[in-house]
Amino acid sequence: MEHQPTPRREELTAIAADGDTIVAIATPPGRGGIGVVRLSGPAVATIAAALLGSLPAPRSARFARFLDETGECIDAGIALHFKAPHSYTGEDVLELQAHGSPVLLEALVARCVALGARRALPGEFTQRAYLNERIDLAQAEAVADLIAAGSEEAARAALRSLEGEFSRRVLELDAQLATLRVHVEAAIDFPSEEIEFLADPAIAARLDAARSGCEALLAGSRTGRVLTEGLTVVIAGAPNAGKSTLLNRLAGHEAAIVSDQPGTTRDLLRERVLVGGVPMTLVDTAGLRDTGDPIEQEGVRRAREALGRADHVLFLVDAVADAPGGQFGLERAQFPPGVPVTRVLTKCDLPGAATQSRPVAGRGDHAGDDVADGAGSGAVLRISASTGAGLEQLAAHLLSAAGFVSGEGGTLSARARHVEALRRCHVALEAARIALRTLQAGELVAEELKAAQQALGEITGQEGSEELLGRIFAGFCIGK
Repeated sequence: MEHQPTPRREELTAIAADGDTIVAIATPPGRGGIGVVRLSGPAVATIAAALLGSLPAPRSARFARFLDETGECIDAGIALHFKAPHSYTGEDVLELQAHGSPVLLEALVARCVALGARRALPGEFTQRAYLNERIDLAQAEAVADLIAAGSEEAARAALRSLEGEFSRRVLELDAQLATLRVHVEAAIDFPSEEIEFLADPAIAARLDAARSGCEALLAGSRTGRVLTEGLTVVIAGAPNAGKSTLLNRLAGHEAAIVSDQPGTTRDLLRERVLVGGVPMTLVDTAGLRDTGDPIEQEGVRRAREALGRADHVLFLVDAVADAPGGQFGLERAQFPPGVPVTRVLTKCDLPGAATQSRPVAGRGDHAGDDVADGAGSGAVLRISASTGAGLEQLAAHLLSAAGFVSGEGGTLSARARHVEALRRCHVALEAARIALRTLQAGELVAEELKAAQQALGEITGQEGSEELLGRIFAGFCIGK
């Protein structure tokens, strides 16, 4: 049972085939040795004839003079022609490699517009590649992820997804579900045989295999999502708990002012770092306390807002001044639901520092309760930002809590929407398992298998909407 393109995708394909030829600068803003102007669409040959004198032979670099409307030379460089459908977009494509002057590149774009092209929208070249079925939606997103990769490992993962590895695994799972769904729906048409068919252990085994495959893909996508999107880690705690010192230590330079004077940090301070190959945004916050200073009050308010936007919160407790963790107990009730919070004892190199954690009164069964050991048992991490003691354990804990598994040679890039789609697929397969084993209701099994396939289809773009495509491609740079 194959998915067919949705009507919405067909409409978008018609829009892309409306005769527009698009043009944009494909290299980053600023000066450089070389700049690239890219065109795509049916008017490429006409524009090339006016701009270059003739259309270059496909896939052959040709030195050319780029001419204005009077025949004067705008610049001279290399012209490359890629003939449809054997091009990035699936349309006729022309690339002009000129000198990297913003003035010259803009003059070339303006000349192409005067000859009938229009300026491309963000991501429109890649969107056309998707609509012309040169790549699927997951591959299209991998293009943006490769460009924005914050580490070498993230770049390698994005390249694997761009080459189709992630999509291949999704389609393999979809094919498994399609075959199973065909057999279940066929059995429904013969009620006398349906119960016997659904009781066949082979059917349950195939469903279990599909569930296991989904679980493996979901686990891998969580790792890929961390690589692709990174983590936002908020450092919170009372004044003088060592937040700015920890930020500086992890950042590797003096990013924040460190002082014994409480209330030194008044606003949010962000630093981008790499931890184990994973990009993380560390957010230093104002010390959480009641204060009459209106500026500090605003800083505390912003700190609490940042907690709700975090992927993980490190709540620092001064192991000398607040050994019982009283401040943690006071703040615990205000932690945002669903955000994991790790209690971190700081200044553990100083005399009188607490050597172990003590139970803290507060809410029970909160998603953000002490998760340093992953089990909510109340264990904490002990560090010294001054000496660096315990920081390796802290880094490993952050990666583990995020579901990142390092050293996986086959890691694929993924996004939050991919993780959510696979989660919904897994939920549907679990419901199908229950319907099969407990209820033996073929209609319910078939319906859950359909829901699972629809979730998978959202990843590759076989199921989707114009709104989703708009959100995805709007995040691309112009010219890609």
